[in-house]
Amino acid sequence: MTRVTPGIVAVALAIAAFLLAFLVVPVATVVYTAFSNADGGFTLAHFGAFAGISLMRESFANSLYVAGMTVLLASVLAVPLAYLTVRFQFRGAAIIHTLGVLPLIMPAFVGAAAMQLLFGRSGSLNLVLNGLFGFTVPLMEGLNGVIFVETLHYFPFVLLNLAASLASIDTSMEEAGQNLGSSGFRLFRRIVFPLALPGYVAGASLVFIKVFDDLGTPLVLNVTNMLAPQAYLRVTSIGLEDPIGYVICVILVVFSIAAMGGSWWLVKRRDFAIQSRGGVAAPRRRLTRWQAALAYGWIGGVLLLVLSPHVGLLLLSLSRVWSFTVFPEQFTLAHFATVFADSTRMIYNTFLYCGLAALLDVVLGTAIAYLVLRTKLPGRQLLDHMVTVALAMPGLVLGIGYLRTFRGVELPFVGPLTASWLIFVLAYAVRRLPYALRSCMAALSQVHVSLEEAAENVGAGRWRTITRVVVPLMTGGILAGFVISFVTAAGEISETILLTSRESLAPMSYGIYLYMQSIAGRGPGAALGVIAVVLIGLGTWFSHRIVAARSPREVSGDGK
Repeated sequence: MTRVTPGIVAVALAIAAFLLAFLVVPVATVVYTAFSNADGGFTLAHFGAFAGISLMRESFANSLYVAGMTVLLASVLAVPLAYLTVRFQFRGAAIIHTLGVLPLIMPAFVGAAAMQLLFGRSGSLNLVLNGLFGFTVPLMEGLNGVIFVETLHYFPFVLLNLAASLASIDTSMEEAGQNLGSSGFRLFRRIVFPLALPGYVAGASLVFIKVFDDLGTPLVLNVTNMLAPQAYLRVTSIGLEDPIGYVICVILVVFSIAAMGGSWWLVKRRDFAIQSRGGVAAPRRRLTRWQAALAYGWIGGVLLLVLSPHVGLLLLSLSRVWSFTVFPEQFTLAHFATVFADSTRMIYNTFLYCGLAALLDVVLGTAIAYLVLRTKLPGRQLLDHMVTVALAMPGLVLGIGYLRTFRGVELPFVGPLTASWLIFVLAYAVRRLPYALRSCMAALSQVHVSLEEAAENVGAGRWRTITRVVVPLMTGGILAGFVISFVTAAGEISETILLTSRESLAPMSYGIYLYMQSIAGRGPGAALGVIAVVLIGLGTWFSHRIVAARSPREVSGDGK
């Protein structure tokens, strides 16, 4: 461990000051405003006023309903898919898993308009059903549309976490259950799923948080009777002085923290540890012919749904006319020409904001990782905890907090902070810092401390050792953290639509939202969405390549 010096203390204090200024204080300002009266005293009157408005009560119930139903339907899609691909032999299992996580590449609100054309009242599916059987299905009507879009977008969280848990279970547990007469669904319900519960709970809690706080998808689908849209509408229509918007923000924060804390409590109160057979890979079982047919049918249906937003977005971006027909009647590249002619500034802004935010994230992430893992600085874990809190902070809450906290603040060469490009960089960096920090901590944990000691033994100072030895060995993790921060910020919408004060400052996500507000603009909006998806997809692929290239060359003290 590195001894604590004034320089290390100064770095820690600077990071703590940044987190306090741009994370803790804005959120605390929102909470304070919700509980304070005109004189600054404590009051619960605002919460009483919230409860007295029927629209607010309806929005609260709707948000809980949408989040709960999305978790349920995401589980229906993800649990069988995870179990089948992990526990049974499948051709193309890697492809199935890859396609299964594709929805995460596309921000939920981006594909919402395209899904209306596929599954809406006059969409492709209902036109076919009405023509063949004389009925339609209301998949995209009101709250159903939000649930449907969110389910397809967020179910990979359950899939990834549950698949990881299932893969780590020793199959001897299942064999013991089978020897005692348990099989089929009973075996899964009584033995397999309970052992994999930590992964499922982690994924389900993430889905609940993401859906409960989501702003973009309901707005694109014109569903405003939910909490997040109501907070946005109250602040943008009535103003920053309206206390109801802050009450909604407090409710969003409380439920987000409760979901994270509840999942942690549920897992910690039970012992899920198992005695493994020395890490032997679990053999995959064979399916009978009929079982294989049913399994492939289920997987094929799920993957068709998974790919439908991407296909719909691409068709919409290329369609000249698509109305009351199963497929577009005419195709064109004019929408892409419109985007490159009118929205190049938005594309440039996206690269600027997300690039600077990701750079700031990896610098802070590397510094915090070093402080936590390599020093004995008192309270160093508090920095990690403060960063982790950002995971539970809805973008809407942070955006409103920034507008309230920094209104009237002017910076040299920048002007009003809330009307400048810098506010985007700060907001994106704070929300994405947990991702970069995890990558940096993982990379540093693979660098054995003896390598630093060797450098210091031959005369290198601490800062020279960090810059010439530690950081180069962390390059893979730092680059992965940069890419992850960049691509996730590129799809951010909640903070973006709140912080955009004029169109010249807008990034791509705001441009997509603006285009999707009118029928005439949906073609260019879809084209801009395709560009955003390609950008995020390439970034995601690049980050995986970095991690894959780095993993065989992990650095340890024994030289292996």
